[in-house]
Amino acid sequence: MTAGPGRYLPRRAAASRLRRREALSGYLYILPNFIGFLIFTGIPVVAGLVISFTSFNGVNTLKFIGIDNYLKLFKDTNFKTALVNNLWYAFSVVPLTLAVSLLLALALNRRLLLGGFFKTVFFFPTLTSMVAVGCVALLLFEPNKGPINQLLKAITGLPVESLPKWFFSSKTALGTVVATVVWKQAGYYMVMFMGGLKNIPPHLYEAARVDGAGPMRTFFSITWPMLSPTTFMVTILLFISSFQTFDIINVTTEGGPGRATSVLVFRIYREAFRDWKMGYASAIAYFLFMIILIVTLIQWHGQRNWVSDD
Repeated sequence: MTAGPGRYLPRRAAASRLRRREALSGYLYILPNFIGFLIFTGIPVVAGLVISFTSFNGVNTLKFIGIDNYLKLFKDTNFKTALVNNLWYAFSVVPLTLAVSLLLALALNRRLLLGGFFKTVFFFPTLTSMVAVGCVALLLFEPNKGPINQLLKAITGLPVESLPKWFFSSKTALGTVVATVVWKQAGYYMVMFMGGLKNIPPHLYEAARVDGAGPMRTFFSITWPMLSPTTFMVTILLFISSFQTFDIINVTTEGGPGRATSVLVFRIYREAFRDWKMGYASAIAYFLFMIILIVTLIQWHGQRNWVSDD
């Protein structure tokens, strides 16, 4: 006897109730995280956008002034200087960190004596905070009694007065910050590149050796193309972090000497929490957001041309 369709309805209803319970359980699991995101990220982002169109100073009521804060950006010399410094910083830190971390990964990817020890040494700065790194860098680069200038004095025989002032000179301050940041974060991206190197099939290198390819030809024909997905991701992360730098600037130079190391996030901090121009600081923050978004979209679009899928 053939069963009618009505006999399957209870089973379908039970399955439907089970799916609803499973979906409800999933939503309940993510609810605490969603509430935290909403309170600490979602609402502040929307509030910051609203405040950017006001003259809010942190005390008085909001007064809507339209796009005046955004128009002020292009007339403010402090903002222009911070933008130029940040661009100089970004286009210095990104390629230098890429180069140093890749060279370290290539060197330590081979079977070397004490290879594990050197991996730990180069990765260790990543485990320390940027504030601690900044404090150590201030001691190392101290112009008069710092070990770096003392070493240069012993090597060159020049008096300390003739040696670089590092963090304390407008000519060398931003470059010194760049060198410190590259040293601090190169070990982290070294690990990412080492992961990419482990995923390259060994038979490609064996074929290159059979064909008589040298180290440079092997690198540019095999290693570099196969590392393009890792390089793409590292480049995006570096660009985003380079436009968010604050702690190393605040600890070492406080934007000085003069405005030599003032960058966009530090400018936001100064405007918001020292001059109490919350509306103007929010406008700078959203301008910075647009820069990061545009750079990321350009890189993401460009990956089609230079990221290898093989």
